[in-house]
Amino acid sequence: MSLSPRNVTTGYQVMMRDLPTSERPRERLKDYGAENLSAAELLAILLRVGRAGESALSVATRLLTAYSGLKGLAQASFGELAAEPAVGPAKAAQVKAGLELGRRLVTTSPSERPVITSQHDAYNLIAGDMAFLEQEHVRVILLTTRNQVVDIVEVSRGTVNSAQIRPAEVFREAVRRTCPAIIVAHNHPSGDMTPSSEDIAMTRTLVAAGKVLDIELLDHLIVSDRGFVSLKERGLGF
Repeated sequence: MSLSPRNVTTGYQVMMRDLPTSERPRERLKDYGAENLSAAELLAILLRVGRAGESALSVATRLLTAYSGLKGLAQASFGELAAEPAVGPAKAAQVKAGLELGRRLVTTSPSERPVITSQHDAYNLIAGDMAFLEQEHVRVILLTTRNQVVDIVEVSRGTVNSAQIRPAEVFREAVRRTCPAIIVAHNHPSGDMTPSSEDIAMTRTLVAAGKVLDIELLDHLIVSDRGFVSLKERGLGF
């Protein structure tokens, strides 16, 4: 497994120059690799600089919160982003270009699709969008026999502390696209990644349903802005 992603906290008010060199996003990317940076850190690198009294990291965190994650940023218009404090047309263009490159990666030809080889791969694929959501969302990563990513679909959106998961919805797209395996993920906006009894019970239900449909549930991840928990690794529901 690779180095675990750095814990993310909100409310950054320090300027980037005030951070120790080893804690600055560019230096962390160089030392640990892009896959181990939070969405806020990656976005801060795209923004490059903030404004008086607000670092690029603070601006990035604010944008992710305001737009409910990377998906919201991707859906925002150029004008909306450009109008944000400390952004403007040039930075808006940089952000939109970076997000579009990420979108194109997921929709590339089968031979070029991302491959999930570990729980960290799955987490890194979805964390940027899911970690900062203010309500619980349930998403399914559709996979090929070689664990290549076919698509990521949202199957449920709930409240700040719960989301309904219906097995029929979870497996619908996998059945339609004849995908042999899936990974289910949902976020805990509170930041507490402890699996609930309901999370474990639902995992058991999904494993059983997958066996009937001949679609393997490879894992169930709980995601937050502090990292993730794999129910498969903990033997909960599997």
